[in-house]
Formats: sequence, structure tokens, C-alpha cells
Amino acid sequence: MTRSLHILFALSAFALLAGCTISYRMNGASIDYSKTKTIGISDFPNRAVLVYPPLSNDFSEALRDIFARQTRLSILPKGGDMELEGEITGYELTPMAVAADSYAAETKLTIAIHVRFTNNKVPDESFEKTYTAYQTFDARKQLTDVQEELCKTMITEITENIFNETVAKW
Repeated sequence: MTRSLHILFALSAFALLAGCTISYRMNGASIDYSKTKTIGISDFPNRAVLVYPPLSNDFSEALRDIFARQTRLSILPKGGDMELEGEITGYELTPMAVAADSYAAETKLTIAIHVRFTNNKVPDESFEKTYTAYQTFDARKQLTDVQEELCKTMITEITENIFNETVAKW
């Protein structure tokens, strides 16, 4: 009797586990890969008044990289089932937090990037939007000493926001 009960329990557990499937994605992308196979990511030229020369290339490569790492889409320079294009429209310094000596204690660096997303498979998901990010730094420091690290942080923030709004639907 005990042996029969153990066998019945084991078969029930196996049937229960075999009937359940759990599906999740670690990257958060919600792409129907049977319909969408490619994404075209153009270079983002720098059209800001103040220009940091590496920004255009760094941003364009970071955007391609996040899609390459977190999706199975083939990355194209232009065209594709989805398309991302745009330009860097802002790179600005703003004095912040006035100190006791009437000079700025902090400076804010802001990047603005205008993006056009076209979903050729689901046109209703296409949009055009400007993404911005900023970082502050001690005004006693030179921009040239901190801008590489600040830009890296802001590029990461903006590319994640673009990824989330285009394919993760967050």
C-alpha cells in the first residue's frame, strides 16, 4: 500500500511539473522574432551648438551594443524591420547651486538626443521623441576632466530608455 502511494505521488508530481512551463526573458524585450528580424540603427550626428567630438560615435555604438546584447535582432546600418535614427541636439553646461562667494558650486551637463523610431512591422508603435539626461559635477573641476565619465553615464541612461520604449515596452 505504501509503495503504491509513493508511486502515485511521484506520477502526480511528474504530471504536474510536465504540464507547467515558465517563460521569462532576462532582457525584458518583447519582440516577435517570427516577424521582426532586423533593426537599422543609423549614426547619430552631433548637431548641438557645443560639440564633444566622441559623443556621436560613442552614442551610436552604445545604442547598437544594447540591441546586440539584449535581442536576437540583426543590426543593420539602415533599413530593417525596425529603424532608429536621429541626432544629438543638445550638449549644454548650466551653472547650478550658487556658493557663498556668488560663484557656481556645481555645474550641470545635459545631453539631448532626438530619436525617430519606425516599426515597419507594427507602424502604430512608431514614434519621435527627444531623450535627455544630465549629470552634475563640482564647478571647481574642469569639464575636460569629468566629461568622458559623465557622458558614459548619460549615454547608458538614454540608450536604456530608448531600448525600453522601443522593444521592452516599459
